[in-house]
Amino acid sequence: MRAGPSTRETSKPLQRDILSITTMSPSPSVEFVIPVLNEERALPGSVERLHGFLSETMQSYDWRIVVADNGSTDRTPAVCKELSSSFEEVGYLRLEERGRGRALRTAWLASDTDYLSYMDVDLSTELEAIPPLIDSLATGGYDLAVGSRLHRESNVMGRLLKREVVSRSYNLIIRSMFFVKFRDAQCGFKAISRKAARDLAPLVIDNGWFFDTELLILAEKNGFRIFELPVTWTDDPDTRVKIVKTAYDDMMGLFRLRFGGLRKASERLRDGNR
Repeated sequence: MRAGPSTRETSKPLQRDILSITTMSPSPSVEFVIPVLNEERALPGSVERLHGFLSETMQSYDWRIVVADNGSTDRTPAVCKELSSSFEEVGYLRLEERGRGRALRTAWLASDTDYLSYMDVDLSTELEAIPPLIDSLATGGYDLAVGSRLHRESNVMGRLLKREVVSRSYNLIIRSMFFVKFRDAQCGFKAISRKAARDLAPLVIDNGWFFDTELLILAEKNGFRIFELPVTWTDDPDTRVKIVKTAYDDMMGLFRLRFGGLRKASERLRDGNR
């Protein structure tokens, strides 16, 4: 990876310590974002594993890893600094306000790379899916690429029946309400082109877990091409997701989009492209 260190600090709530991909490089560039909240224990191993995999398999890309810390109160900020010092290709940004969607939006809109990806810190999705995920954007002509645990060729391991039923029911509701084709809105393994991110991310209102669903609905209903690929996915028993609250927030988000929110966002998107 050809990159030079660059540090930029702004007033709170955002602090950045990231690398700037050299614009003269002939290789396409990609940024892998890991949103975190109080992940001091899981973060080092995850970043080391991801860094090792990318070093071995993504030589045709200029790449970097950015840890997006949104409001951690443990040692996560210190761990981010340590990782950034240990690995040239690792940087971080710090937001004082919490929200996974907020962290992704901030990281994506601040990035200068051609493609942007994100994955959950537990790395539940097998990393072998990364090359086809990014290649679908770089050479396949797609605007977004998403891992799907509900794809017929996916291999999902260790998932509790309750979570499986909730996930399938939720995605069925999405397809029934909006007549979209994508199967899995919630898998924490996605990629997007820089142009699509800059068009869509500012229009996504949700700052939490519903960010993914809102992004995909807005994308498909406005003609963006979405590639769904099968994944091998292992359930994380230490997940921080609160099923009942998340389900309630997700349904409120779907109703907001169905009754005016999608139309307003689509109008803004069309106005911005004129």
